[in-house]
Amino acid sequence: MRDKIAIEEHFATDDPDTVCQSEEYFATNKWPEARRQLLDLNDIRLKKMDASGIERSIISLNAPVIQSFYDRDQAVDWARRTNDLLAEQISKHPDRFSGFAAVPMQDPDAACAELERCVNDLGFLGPLINGFSQVGDKDSVHYLDEKQYWPFWETAQRLDVPVYLHPRDPAEGQRQIYEGHPWLLGACWAFSHETGTHALRLMGSGLFDAYPRVQVILGHLGELLPYNIWRTDHWLQKLPRGLSVRHTFAHYLHENFYVTTSGNFRTPTLADAIVEMGVDRIIFATDYPMEDMEEAGRWFDQVEFGEANLRKIRRDNAVRLFKLDTT
Repeated sequence: MRDKIAIEEHFATDDPDTVCQSEEYFATNKWPEARRQLLDLNDIRLKKMDASGIERSIISLNAPVIQSFYDRDQAVDWARRTNDLLAEQISKHPDRFSGFAAVPMQDPDAACAELERCVNDLGFLGPLINGFSQVGDKDSVHYLDEKQYWPFWETAQRLDVPVYLHPRDPAEGQRQIYEGHPWLLGACWAFSHETGTHALRLMGSGLFDAYPRVQVILGHLGELLPYNIWRTDHWLQKLPRGLSVRHTFAHYLHENFYVTTSGNFRTPTLADAIVEMGVDRIIFATDYPMEDMEEAGRWFDQVEFGEANLRKIRRDNAVRLFKLDTT
């Protein structure tokens, strides 16, 4: 299959304070090559895309970077400069690359303005936000369901672009359950727990009642949500504890969320996601270079769910969601 579109593919800038934020997620002997892959857009990446049957990659900044800059001015400045750098690199291969915007959620007004600029002027396809943002100091944690961010969601709905909610580890002051068990952090477990809970907060805030056309993308086949959403709704019906929204959480998952295959190359898990959400809500992704791009491609090429379904996942759903011109 040579026509895949992959939508969670990361890069980094050559700055020690940003690229090295990814170092802790690699074994020591793997980091030098991973760093090289993060910094490269026009050589190694293109060769791996060709080897994996990926026609186009939607590129995003590594995590958490912008969301971790608790100084507002620094976050605003870095987001703009990083987006300009990514746009410059995309311009070298516009037939192979598209971009997600980094947005400085430390300043909601600036985040709205930067999203508008990136979509309207740079041609980006939406924002990718690395979970909560630290604002003012490293212990001040703010999630995207907070009312100060609703104008941002209104902007995303008006621009008709999806928002990719990407994981990060819990804030250092909120890791008691992980203390003494560092192997639970990161992609092993904490990423999904943190991001899935963040998504549930969005559902429970009334956000999708106010902005019903907003679309959110979750990686890793849904950050555990498709496999527990029935139980969540089951208990909310019995014990709502003040929850007041118009629909079930399953409704919001089905109507306002997409999930990707990034970093979750497991066929039975994909089948579960299809049963829960429908094949039209699933999009191919690899999570490169945190994951092996070729492994992702080989796995997907061996999945046997019917060509019509596989074509939707590997390209058609992305073409529709991002309104891509494939002519």
